[in-house]
Amino acid sequence: MMETALQLIQERKFMELARLLKTQNAADIAVLLGEVDEATLPLVYRILPKELAAETFVEMEPEQQELLIRSFSDRELREMLDELFLDDTVDIIEEMPAGVVKRILKNSDVQTRRSINEILQYPEDSAGTIMTIEYVDLKRDMTVVQAFDRIRRTGYDKETIYDCYVTDASRKLLGLVTVRTLLLSSPDCIIGDIMDTNIVSVGTHDDQEYVAHQFEKYDLLAIPVVDTENRLVGIVTFDDAMDVIQEENTEDIEIMGGMTPSEKTYLRSTSLDLFRHRIPWLLLLMVSATFTGMIITGFESALAVQVVLTAFIPMLMDTGGNSGSQSSVTIIRALSLGEIEFSDLASVVWKEIRAAVLCGTVLAAACFVKIMLIDRLLMGNTDVTVLVAAVVCVTMALTVLVAKIIGCILPMTAKKMGFDPAVMASPFITTIVDAISLLVYFGIAHLLLF
Repeated sequence: MMETALQLIQERKFMELARLLKTQNAADIAVLLGEVDEATLPLVYRILPKELAAETFVEMEPEQQELLIRSFSDRELREMLDELFLDDTVDIIEEMPAGVVKRILKNSDVQTRRSINEILQYPEDSAGTIMTIEYVDLKRDMTVVQAFDRIRRTGYDKETIYDCYVTDASRKLLGLVTVRTLLLSSPDCIIGDIMDTNIVSVGTHDDQEYVAHQFEKYDLLAIPVVDTENRLVGIVTFDDAMDVIQEENTEDIEIMGGMTPSEKTYLRSTSLDLFRHRIPWLLLLMVSATFTGMIITGFESALAVQVVLTAFIPMLMDTGGNSGSQSSVTIIRALSLGEIEFSDLASVVWKEIRAAVLCGTVLAAACFVKIMLIDRLLMGNTDVTVLVAAVVCVTMALTVLVAKIIGCILPMTAKKMGFDPAVMASPFITTIVDAISLLVYFGIAHLLLF
């Protein structure tokens, strides 16, 4: 489709292009529009049917959305906003500069503006900021026939009609009934008799990551959002939860890689953006790495006597860093999934100690064989004695043990203190373990060789 559509655009065959795009998914059309130059973009967008155009607009990158909004007349902007769900409008507003936001609000009706302002007042990354107020609500004394009449009458503008929420006169959430239940019930059944009162809900101030995990835990399609008095104020749908999970996972990966999280995709990021997100961590890690240099300098005289010890420093540091990273990544993932809490610290540490003993023993044994066969026999390095090999292998076993303990304790402690556990991932732990492994190495060497 992409090549055909681009060819039609190039040949200015917009009637054929319109027929082609009508049969395509909005997400695919958004990708296509991303390949169109700025001058042609508004022209191609305008040939889309109204509903498809709105769905496509939501899928587009913020820069393209801004360009289109600036090209819209007030009438076109109002028509497009009328087709959007409220949560999508809020998402767009959060990405736009102040001048564009002012124009969007100016062309929104009074009720929409009020709802947008209410949502924007919720804390950042909370359930309130990702919810939509477009849901189907029913009353408990309705019959199934009356419920279907209400769904048909109001459902067109709702983001989902499968889950219907039962509320009282003050909007307090009483129950949930699905369209499946309605279809399988007798027409004269009362909603209050067939609704499910065991409802999973979240508060407006709950963290969006917590909300997303509720979808995974309970296999939900939508989740109601209530205020402190259990009044229904909105719902979060599955597609929004998926977006949150993707954003949070991307953020964790960036932090674990030693970068400040970015809200832009890679292709949208400039070289200056990449520099700003990477340089703080690089500077921090460079400064922290000076501790390892100080440790090596402190044992310079010992290294002068046993120069051969220097050759094994990279192997020990790398093994320690890798061991710590394995534990930290495993623990960070378990924390994000809610599998462990800080109260599980003792059992986690004990489990990591047992794993470290097994890993350290195998690594030390393999290392001893490697040193004696390769370093001493094959390479003919007579300075590599059994005692030197013993120092290296004992250090490796202890380094693995210490690294895995640190790798599990630091993320859990960070989580307890309110920080993102991902901060305590690979780069940070590697730096700490490097310094500790050197101290252990030279300490054992001092006891056995000097």
